[in-house]
Amino acid sequence: MSLDLPRRPRRLRRTAGLRSLVAETHLDASQLVYPLFVCPGQGVRRPIGAMPGVHQLSVDEVVREATEAASDGVHAVLLFGLPASKDEHGSQASAPDGPVQQAVRALKRELPDTTVITDVCLCEYTSHGHCGVIVDGDVDNDATVPLLVKSALSHADAGADIVAPSDMMDGRVGAIREALDEAGHTSVVVMSYAVKYASAFYGPFREAADSTPAFGDRRSHQMDPRNAHEALHEAALDIDEGADIVMVKPALPYLDVIWRVKQEYGLPTAAYHVSGEYAMVKAAGAQGWIDEDRAMMESLTAIRRAGADIIITYWAREAARRLRRH
Repeated sequence: MSLDLPRRPRRLRRTAGLRSLVAETHLDASQLVYPLFVCPGQGVRRPIGAMPGVHQLSVDEVVREATEAASDGVHAVLLFGLPASKDEHGSQASAPDGPVQQAVRALKRELPDTTVITDVCLCEYTSHGHCGVIVDGDVDNDATVPLLVKSALSHADAGADIVAPSDMMDGRVGAIREALDEAGHTSVVVMSYAVKYASAFYGPFREAADSTPAFGDRRSHQMDPRNAHEALHEAALDIDEGADIVMVKPALPYLDVIWRVKQEYGLPTAAYHVSGEYAMVKAAGAQGWIDEDRAMMESLTAIRRAGADIIITYWAREAARRLRRH
């Protein structure tokens, strides 16, 4: 016999213990990736104005930062390079002695258990700030792909665990996978920025990576924010070409896309909680308008709840410490 009694969901919210017991989404430090910006020099720790708490770091400082992150429970880093010089073709992206390549070798020597991911793109290395070779005022997809392959190979040769092409050139995942396998790097993972929108939320990153385009924008190769079905198509193409992990970027404005990509393909799915998302909360927190700590954890939990297995975030260390305390 069933009793016609009113449901009381509030019973399960009464204490912290009860809330944790029935929580549907769990965030863990093992799911976080810490982005780091590598620059030339020694003992360099240059603050980035638009991203409080984030710095451009020389290789020795990258090792120190990654060591401290590991002690917090974060054992994965994503490296971006700032070269000593730039040219039209971004030739320093594949230099064996480039800052990223040096940082990979140092990290794998000093922190062998830390997973080292490298961003593969040319925007930080080109004098014009675009993601590839410019022909007639636009990025030439097919001329750019071989340069991306060369860069990815140099990262793998240095010891990278994962290469992450972020350029959004068509066909680059397949070309990189084929080249890695031919070079004997069959164990190197490809994490594709499969769904990367032409977003206003990248602004602070461009200061951090010194990659603001000298002219135009990147809408010719990054996705239109109005499109979601296209995201599934983009992800499918990269999966067919051999991507092991697919990424959606940015994260919070595209939670629906993270969900759809994860549900459709079931592949390990990453989300990049980008610089603008970080900077907004930092700025509002500094003014006392919101509780930064709570907003941080709520944001990361939402990204996880949407289906992200991996979250790339500038808050990785703070979030890991927060999780350890609670």
